Amino acid sequence: MTIHPAAAVGFEAAAGAYERGRPGYPREAVDALVRELRVGPRSDVLDLAAGTGKLTSELMTTGASVVAVEPVAAMRQRLTSTLPDVRVLDGTAEAIPLADASVDAVTAASAFHWFDGRRSLAEIHRILRPGGGLGLVWNVRDESVDWVAELTRIMDVYRGDTPAYRTGVWRMAFDQTSLLSPLQHLAVRNDRTMAPDEIVDRVLSVSFIAALPDAECSTVRERVRHLLVHHPDLAGREEIVFPYRTDVFWCSRVDSEPASGSEASTSGS
Repeated sequence: MTIHPAAAVGFEAAAGAYERGRPGYPREAVDALVRELRVGPRSDVLDLAAGTGKLTSELMTTGASVVAVEPVAAMRQRLTSTLPDVRVLDGTAEAIPLADASVDAVTAASAFHWFDGRRSLAEIHRILRPGGGLGLVWNVRDESVDWVAELTRIMDVYRGDTPAYRTGVWRMAFDQTSLLSPLQHLAVRNDRTMAPDEIVDRVLSVSFIAALPDAECSTVRERVRHLLVHHPDLAGREEIVFPYRTDVFWCSRVDSEPASGSEASTSGS
């Protein structure tokens, strides 16, 4: 199963910027995932599309046995260098390289909108043990703040057909499946104090920006720097509060056998 070209090219090029510029996940959000998925020292957990390991590292603190699956080689290398004790596998959400009923929980951080929803939910159902659960988390820029909205406008010129969490299209797979219970939701604040250069890295870590030719990527970099220097709310600041919200979702594996012909039969295992 291939991944979207923007992810394949952009995240391969931007693993360093991703690690430097992307915010982590707040304690309240992580605690909610751990609580609702019942993750603990005896749990086997898959962090799916784990990236550089920002959520993986938080899951490790629970004492659970954590395996990370990530399709982009540069991301896997960064994750392995940061978390050398984590088992890291090459794979996608649509073809997870784990055995049936092998984990108690699956997480995906800032990732599910990239997946083929129907196929990935069938795979997640396949590898989850009875009673297991799925947790999703995203950090969302607060675009009610003027300069953050301008930052998005700078980026969205280049978005094309790249999937986005904010469209809500990813939720359709959950609305159409009988394999998992209805999604539950929690939103928490996740404002981050960042240096201007970290905000530049935040933009350059966006898949479709990192995938641009060098000249266009440089243009984006200079537009962001101009915004940070000249916007009246930001000018002269060595530290900037970047307003985020973290959205947390969770659901449980439905253990009854699905009806004949359901999506479970399409598993890519």
